[in-house]
Amino acid sequence: MEVLRRWLILLSMVLMIMQRGEGQLLENFYANSCPNLESIVRQEVSTKFTQTFVTIPATLRLFFHDCFVEGCDASVLISSSSGDAEKDAKDNLSLAGDGFDTVIKAKQAVETQCPGVVSCADILALAAREVVVLAGGPTWEVELGRRDGLISQTSRVTGNLPQPEFNLDQLNTLFARNNLTQLDMIALSGAHTLGFSHCDRFSSRIYSSPIDPTLDSSYAQQLMDACPQNVDPSIAINMDPETPRTFDNVYYQNIIGGKGLFSSDQVLNTDPDSEPTVSDFATNPGNFNAAFITAMRKLGRVGVKTGNEGEIRIDCTTFNS
Repeated sequence: MEVLRRWLILLSMVLMIMQRGEGQLLENFYANSCPNLESIVRQEVSTKFTQTFVTIPATLRLFFHDCFVEGCDASVLISSSSGDAEKDAKDNLSLAGDGFDTVIKAKQAVETQCPGVVSCADILALAAREVVVLAGGPTWEVELGRRDGLISQTSRVTGNLPQPEFNLDQLNTLFARNNLTQLDMIALSGAHTLGFSHCDRFSSRIYSSPIDPTLDSSYAQQLMDACPQNVDPSIAINMDPETPRTFDNVYYQNIIGGKGLFSSDQVLNTDPDSEPTVSDFATNPGNFNAAFITAMRKLGRVGVKTGNEGEIRIDCTTFNS
């Protein structure tokens, strides 16, 4: 009986952990309380996109950075007058303002029809889906029901985001902490088919001696031309040199050709454990899209707050109280 009792306690704890980690997210969570939610967000994201293409990579990256720190709870959106919020951390300073603006504007539009109902975290998750679609990528059903977090601190960011020099083991370790597999990690890395990077994030690859041998020589020269030494730190270049404004599988073709911008991109092809997946995604866009959808849905469950946890922020940039 004692063994059975302990087993039941352990099972209960496991179920509680699973419940807390993924919560009770539902695709139709707002079906009654805010039935027009998705169309509202879609319209606002589309409007922002017509103003600047940066909307797409900025919003997608914002979602990833949010979920990997404190979970998908919109903690990255909080502003602090003392400069100690999550967004103020070094790894988040390069998050483009257009991503924040996209979510803030969508939230304001939602508030006019469904005041105090929809979390900023859910709006960010929906906006991330919309920008992928606008860039020509796949669509998927977004699970909803997240609540907004109550913690946003610079100190919480350190060690929780992938770095451009990570090797495969380091990438897998970080993603595994968020219940994401190597396949998920490689699929999510495909988001680097969009967006840009500042030169200092990869300069060590082109200004070391010798130049990183995994880089295609012509691509290395292209990077040096775009990013000379002592370049203005605000200068940024496309992460995908071939189709930077289209969500596609060309990212994987690029790294096979030695055109991965970060060493953490290139290692996916040079490491024999991940190379077969890269090769598959490079030649089978349907496989990549399917894996990306699965990974995005799993990413959206990371550390979510549901039920009575957290709050529904009125203003995405400040806690309610």
